[in-house]
Amino acid sequence: MMFRNLIFCLLLAFFMGQEINLRAQSPIQRVEPPNWWVGMKEPGLQLMVHGENIANYEVKVAHEGVKLERVIKVTSPNYLFLDLHIAPSAKPGKVALTFADGKKTMDYQWELWEREDGSAERKGFSNKDVLYLITPDRFANGDPSNDMVEGMREKPNRKFKGGRHGGDIEGIRQHLDYIADMGFTAIWVNPVLENDMEEYSYHGYSTTDFYKVDPRFGSNESYRSMAREAREKGISLIMDMIVNHCGSLHWWMEDMPSEDWINVWPTYTGTNHRKSLWQDPYASSLDRKIFADGWFVPTMPDLNQRNQEMATYLTQNAIWWIEYLGLSGIRMDTYPYPEQDYMTEWTRRVMEEYPNFNVVGEEWYNDPSIVAYWQRGKQNPNGYTSDLPSLMDFPLQETMARALVTEESWGDGWIDLYERLAQDFMYADPHNLVVFPDNHDMSRIFSQLNEDIDLFNLAMAYTATIRGIPQIYYGTEILMKNPGTTDHGIIRSDFPGGWAGDKVNAASGEGLSKEAKAAQAMMKKLLNWRKSATAVHTGKLIHFVPEESVYVYFRYDAQQKIMVILNKNKGDYELNLDRFAEVLQDAAVGQEVLSGRSYRLEEKLALPPMTPLILELK
Repeated sequence: MMFRNLIFCLLLAFFMGQEINLRAQSPIQRVEPPNWWVGMKEPGLQLMVHGENIANYEVKVAHEGVKLERVIKVTSPNYLFLDLHIAPSAKPGKVALTFADGKKTMDYQWELWEREDGSAERKGFSNKDVLYLITPDRFANGDPSNDMVEGMREKPNRKFKGGRHGGDIEGIRQHLDYIADMGFTAIWVNPVLENDMEEYSYHGYSTTDFYKVDPRFGSNESYRSMAREAREKGISLIMDMIVNHCGSLHWWMEDMPSEDWINVWPTYTGTNHRKSLWQDPYASSLDRKIFADGWFVPTMPDLNQRNQEMATYLTQNAIWWIEYLGLSGIRMDTYPYPEQDYMTEWTRRVMEEYPNFNVVGEEWYNDPSIVAYWQRGKQNPNGYTSDLPSLMDFPLQETMARALVTEESWGDGWIDLYERLAQDFMYADPHNLVVFPDNHDMSRIFSQLNEDIDLFNLAMAYTATIRGIPQIYYGTEILMKNPGTTDHGIIRSDFPGGWAGDKVNAASGEGLSKEAKAAQAMMKKLLNWRKSATAVHTGKLIHFVPEESVYVYFRYDAQQKIMVILNKNKGDYELNLDRFAEVLQDAAVGQEVLSGRSYRLEEKLALPPMTPLILELK
């Protein structure tokens, strides 16, 4: 009898062990989003579950306030999409997902988190901010131990201009004091999500995992920790996102959920990059399709936002990162390339969840009529309605650079920039555009201006005081340049001092040229002054037709009045103040921001050659 009981106990233990084993050997590889938050405005959430033959399983969800409303099966048996309803009454905690196929049962613990206080009311970046754009691989190598990561395809090679140089999130964290001291109040970081591509992976625009920071940059937690520390220092974070494409080595490319997950052509078809096609009343459907569905390059598959599961996945991913990192903004790459109706829905959902948030879209076109089409509030002839608050002001950037290097005449020089700004009537909200002298995809402004320090100073003064939200690329403040080439690997050169052994250190000033130190000091003074310049933040703008190589405009509100004088004369010049009387009124003195000098505002004002004057009027 005792023997039979022993055998029974052994067999029971064996089969119980088998059941435990079967539960442990789960085929589930991913559940995305990996968690969510209670108290979101939108109660619906769609989980993507990926695992071998997961479509053969029945699913149950156990958590008070969470209901499984629908299970969606797609072409691949290795995916399930679960539509959940998360009631306002739901509490944070572990949510039990149970998968059963009649033979075995698997449990998966998914989580609901509590939101941070004030998350929904978070303030997005605004005119009060100056954005510092960073390409992380080229900024600073704060943690050399993650330069080489086992299993990642591309290895570090700092000697190669297009290789991975080792910059990372820790490098940014270590420079937060420098960034804050310079007067920057927000950082826009080029993509740091996993880019496990074979080459040229450093730039970050070929995502291979939308929920994971590339381990060569750090981890999800290190990114979140850096964002928190930045906020403590008065610096908010703007995340660079891409919904148009992914990398060809993204994990789902070997087993896509459905045949229309990406846009597929009989033979490889690249986008035609003709951005006016959405607005063109005579455009062919084929040309529009090639623009929207064509691939950027062969290694960047074009995502199909007409697929509802894909669309939902991308939208939820953006909201997940906003909550997870505490973002104050998103910069959306290649904004006009996806389906335009989807982009309206994407921005609508983001702005619905965060009404005070800000999103800036990239529409690289030098005509304001094309850029303005995408801004929220614009009445378009074709009826298209956008929900995008902000755009990069490429037309103003291109015109500013050209105006500065062009000899003054009746139709060239400052007047070109004046006329460009006069086209602001096309925009629904020109003051919410992001203005910039350069970025990661174009020549450094110092190179664009033929390495002329006087022109550089004029460009910085204009960028910091004109309407809009200024953005400065890392290294612009120390005159980084790309002489004789437009190669992106050179444009995105390493920030001096970001690597052990660098002979020049931009943060400390060690080894910087006299000219670079002067430019850095000027930028520091200008940007720190701008923090409290309410007239520049939200004030009105009035400008006067440029005459004799001088461009004058005013920014003013109830508290402050600023006169900006941009002088391109190479010799001394006396500016007659009579024509500005409507704005000057009874102002007697102008305190110059950069030099600290006081100017008497009498009949004429002696201007130093090739110099900006930013006068606070009193």
